[in-house]
Amino acid sequence: MATLTATKIASLDRNKQHGKYADGLGLYFVVPKKGHSYWSYRYIVHGKRREMTLGKYPFMGLADARGELLLKKRELLNGLDPLVARKREAWSGIETMDHLFEDWFTNDIQPRLKHPNIPARLYRKEMKPVIGDMRIEQVTARDAREVLQRVKLSGRPSIANDVLMYMKQLFRHAVKLDLTLNNPAAAFGTNDAGGIEKSRDRALSLAEIKEATKIFRKHMDRFGMDNYIAVCLYLVLGVRKTELTEAPWSELDLVKAEWEIPDERVKKGKGIVIPLPSQAVEWFHMLKARSFGSDYVLPARRGSNRPFIGGDTINRAINKMFGIEQGRKRPGPNLMGDIEHFTVHDLRRTFRSQVSALGFSGAVGERAINHSLKGVEGIYDRYDYYEERRQAHQKVADVIERLVWYDLM
Repeated sequence: MATLTATKIASLDRNKQHGKYADGLGLYFVVPKKGHSYWSYRYIVHGKRREMTLGKYPFMGLADARGELLLKKRELLNGLDPLVARKREAWSGIETMDHLFEDWFTNDIQPRLKHPNIPARLYRKEMKPVIGDMRIEQVTARDAREVLQRVKLSGRPSIANDVLMYMKQLFRHAVKLDLTLNNPAAAFGTNDAGGIEKSRDRALSLAEIKEATKIFRKHMDRFGMDNYIAVCLYLVLGVRKTELTEAPWSELDLVKAEWEIPDERVKKGKGIVIPLPSQAVEWFHMLKARSFGSDYVLPARRGSNRPFIGGDTINRAINKMFGIEQGRKRPGPNLMGDIEHFTVHDLRRTFRSQVSALGFSGAVGERAINHSLKGVEGIYDRYDYYEERRQAHQKVADVIERLVWYDLM
């Protein structure tokens, strides 16, 4: 039974009453002849009496000392000597979730994944704010649920599923290193995160493009000119989301009207040279003037560790127009009327649909969005369709320009 009180230990420390004072269950408050008072834990493991310091007073109070005692007793119940566990922590330097992430990222993710920036971004943006400063053994299933709930409530189901997947991997890494005995995320499934994802086939009609972009222009102070130009570029180039948001100017040759995206920035690892339609060249020139000397097409707009905008910036701008806010922010009104919700990836799919609608072959359409051709055709057809792609991009841009730029000319 606990015998010490906060008042009593304060008095013992203040009056320098040298000695060891038992609180029960092996916890002692020690007042030395010299130096700070401290908390000590005495226990027996493998028939041997051991003693370890838990923390110094007043930096560790009575309640904290009792909490630390319970953690050490849990280690004992699981067959682990707390002193050995502490030495292992000192060897590895891995104590908090942030430390664990850095080790996981360096020793597992970077060597294994082609795009390690994806789990890194999800950890720093979604997990770190909730659990980053916590000690690994203190993270519970409730903390894991809080991480998932925050993403889920922001209306990003696919991101919630990705966060769950990587959170499970992160804790498996901790189990592998004997830093914890359980995986707090293990019991959660897809239904606890974003649910089973349905394959999207959303492509905007020309009428929807005209109406949606008209609303964007009407509320340009809310949507943003850079975001608007980005939407136009997605519609005429069909690139993936981060291929544009993370693009450096060094990839673009606006004189030759070409954009060369290297292998390392492409999902499947095969770069592409995109022939730019005249409208895209003009829009890139506008972004160049607005980037104020940045090395990136869409530079970060606020203080940020990265030099370019976040991968979700354009989607968030679109969501805001639909009255959808991230996290627990209060959503604004839906300004989009009866238009069905869409994302940046739907703009890429819209471009692909327009290429077909304008009479170009499936092979041209697939190569225009940098998809590898499938089956026998993919094995034998190594032709890049550059000229056909140039014509396709230009024809699509001619159609799109009349819908998105007619009152801005």
